[in-house]
Amino acid sequence: MTSSELWGRATAERYDAEETEMSSAAVLGSTLDFLTELAGGGRVLEFAIGTGRVGVPLRERGVPVVGIELSEHMAAVLRRKVDEETLPVVLGDMATTVVPGEFTLVYLVYNTISNLLTQDEQVECFRNAARHLRPGGRFVIELGVPPLRSLPPGQVAVPFDVSERHLGFDTFDLVEQILVSNHFTLDGDDGRYRRGNSRHRYAWPAELDLMARIAGLELERRVAEWNGEPFTQDSAKHISVWRKPT
Repeated sequence: MTSSELWGRATAERYDAEETEMSSAAVLGSTLDFLTELAGGGRVLEFAIGTGRVGVPLRERGVPVVGIELSEHMAAVLRRKVDEETLPVVLGDMATTVVPGEFTLVYLVYNTISNLLTQDEQVECFRNAARHLRPGGRFVIELGVPPLRSLPPGQVAVPFDVSERHLGFDTFDLVEQILVSNHFTLDGDDGRYRRGNSRHRYAWPAELDLMARIAGLELERRVAEWNGEPFTQDSAKHISVWRKPT
């Protein structure tokens, strides 16, 4: 059983409405360009495909996409957008679930590997990606860099969004390498806020490189944004590409 927290019906039903910015053409355009180029016309597997924010428009570009998704409610929202024949989705966790065939690309976006709350499971996620890749295929992860430099001594919380409709901050357990993402979201027009939180295991790029090596994958490149912006010590996130040797 995966340690990932399971997203329920209510969360799935409002997910797309709360992620409109991340689903915009301005954000998704470079993401889809990046993934389409790496796919090279081959089959693609998305771990934790969710409601299809990336997988559906990628399929619309003509890329054959298959998904794995833990939450049946998230998958049900995706299914309203596209049928099973066009974009197959297998219910299961991204660390152990196996789908038939080989893929030129396996990808995992929007910090989702952090949903696996143990190092062992994150390693198994890399192994599962390698299991599905054909020789020469790539595994791509998009993940934030832990903002621990923003923590002065004694502080355990870092805000990541302070806006009219949403207040978000992360709290950190530095011993267990766990962050809790806390959200206060304006719910309707009566001034009430809805509180929610989720747990994540943060990991540094170097730790992911070691996981990749355990799985038999080699780092090919790392950038700060989908448009290819160079990754530096000040980058807030990274997109990393590992390759399965031929």
